[in-house]
Amino acid sequence: MSQGNTYVIGDIQGCYDGLRRALDKVQFDEENDTLLAVGDLVARGEDSLSTLRFLKSLGDNFNSVLGNHDLHLLAVVNGIRKPKKSDKLDDLLSAPDLPEMIDWLRQFPLAMKIDKRSIMVHAGLYPKWSIDKAVSLSDEVSTILKSDNYANFLSSMYGNSPDNWSEKWTGEARLRFIVNACTRMRFIYSDGTLDFDNKSHPSAVSHSTSSTIMPWFERKNEQLLANQRVVFGHWAALSGQTNSAQFIGLDTGYVWGQSMTMLNLSSDTLENVKA
Repeated sequence: MSQGNTYVIGDIQGCYDGLRRALDKVQFDEENDTLLAVGDLVARGEDSLSTLRFLKSLGDNFNSVLGNHDLHLLAVVNGIRKPKKSDKLDDLLSAPDLPEMIDWLRQFPLAMKIDKRSIMVHAGLYPKWSIDKAVSLSDEVSTILKSDNYANFLSSMYGNSPDNWSEKWTGEARLRFIVNACTRMRFIYSDGTLDFDNKSHPSAVSHSTSSTIMPWFERKNEQLLANQRVVFGHWAALSGQTNSAQFIGLDTGYVWGQSMTMLNLSSDTLENVKA
């Protein structure tokens, strides 16, 4: 790790111009500073190709976790899913260096510790898991993503079941839940069941529903220590509003015309640029 500042950036989603403006605002030093990303590096923005090429060029000064759009790209490249027009991936999918970028992308985990007390994960920390447990389960998925036959896993990755965690899950069911908890989770039921229907701001969830579902970060996690924190993205409608210093949401909806946010880990301050 270099001796400069370390920044964590919210969902880039192929918004290359926004990425570069955010880095310019903090005078990011490509030689000495480190950039971390909460996932969803690609899709929906204007230039996923330039985004991936630039991030890859940072070498050891860049690290990331995978988001649902990143995993979807891996599935598209392997012919398991068709690209959506709204993902604007044509230039990336026809790039001559696509194979190298895909091999680079699948080395990233679903969850990683970013300092002694913080975890970075795209959607958040499932409330029945400790930070160490989440990293350990991420490693189970990463081992497969890094293997030669990773496409077999991608073909079984899609689906909403199982929607609650059990240590007894094995094989495809276990891996699918880990992926969904790390990359798709927003609301959960009081018993830990994932809700895949609601994507809105918590205030927009109807009162009749709110007694049974809540944002994942509002459910008590007995495994999470008071001094630990979770840095995440994924939930643009949230605009980073968790009302807790323990949960830092960095997806502030740049691709939807809002802003791109970065956390400076060295000073614990937030910086953002408007779309």
